[in-house]
Amino acid sequence: MNKNAQSAGPAVPVKVAVVGATGYAGQELVRLLARHPHATLTTATASQATSTPRRLPALARIWEGDVQPLDPAAVAAAADVVFLALPEAASAELGATFLAAGRRVIDLSGAFRLRDDAARKRWYPATTTMPEGVVYGLCEFTGAHVHAARLVSCPGCYPTASLLALQPLAEAGLLAPGADVIVDAKSGVSGAGKAPSDRTHFCENHGSVAAYGLFGHRHTAEMNQSLGREVTFTPHLVPLDRGILSTMYARLAPGVTATQVSDTLAAAHARSPFVRLTGDALPEIKHVAWTNFCDIGWRVDEATGRVILVSVIDNLLKGAAGQAVQNFNLLVGADETAGLY
Repeated sequence: MNKNAQSAGPAVPVKVAVVGATGYAGQELVRLLARHPHATLTTATASQATSTPRRLPALARIWEGDVQPLDPAAVAAAADVVFLALPEAASAELGATFLAAGRRVIDLSGAFRLRDDAARKRWYPATTTMPEGVVYGLCEFTGAHVHAARLVSCPGCYPTASLLALQPLAEAGLLAPGADVIVDAKSGVSGAGKAPSDRTHFCENHGSVAAYGLFGHRHTAEMNQSLGREVTFTPHLVPLDRGILSTMYARLAPGVTATQVSDTLAAAHARSPFVRLTGDALPEIKHVAWTNFCDIGWRVDEATGRVILVSVIDNLLKGAAGQAVQNFNLLVGADETAGLY
């Protein structure tokens, strides 16, 4: 039994719905939930009420239902737990709607991630108020609180990869006070969502790597919130369909050794079923693609007091749908790993 598990699971499967099932993360949710031992997928909808019913060919013989037009009343009537795989403005509205109907919500957008009103107004202005009972669902650190949540706000993909490596060092006081923490991350194109754009066009992306969002990416606020300090974050788009590699550079507090870094990470993740520590064998995206694992490697230069950490995840699984199902398991009292191995 891992540190966040509650029990063997509910006596009967929990009725669940996926809203936004036609996007990349939404389809992954349908794939995972359709075979989950503690869930019954009662309905999956598109993100618009005007959509026409459609099948998901990639999920044939996994889930044979049709993706229906969005009807919040019908979703609330069919499910006890609602997964939202929508843009943040839509999640801000529908999250409140489903909570008012007495349903529990697992949201994959950023609508409910930021606790500070000013930060939320800047980055997620559609969320004018935070409902009661919201838990930030980075399971490895907040999993003990998820079971009682009304709404679980799943972390962003970049913060997931970065915080799992950095947060244990920050909480242990191993990072030098006031020193820069730099997060340099690369993401596959699916992280940009399914809606086409010039940036994600094959001819623009293939054979290229591009930085974007300098000093203006909203995931920065999420990392600042969790670490209690400001980071410099630069994301890059790379020509892969899925995966994130985050390279983090930081100064250690005076006297901190490589052994302290290793011991702190090992203690923090000793019972984290989806975190694999690789030490000085630096991980790669292919090691975690199509899984819910986060692999973390690191090197320490004691002479200069610097640490470099490398963390990799599948952005659609540990960075989105897989992490949402991990939170679902904790929410309903199941083992954290159910339906994910």
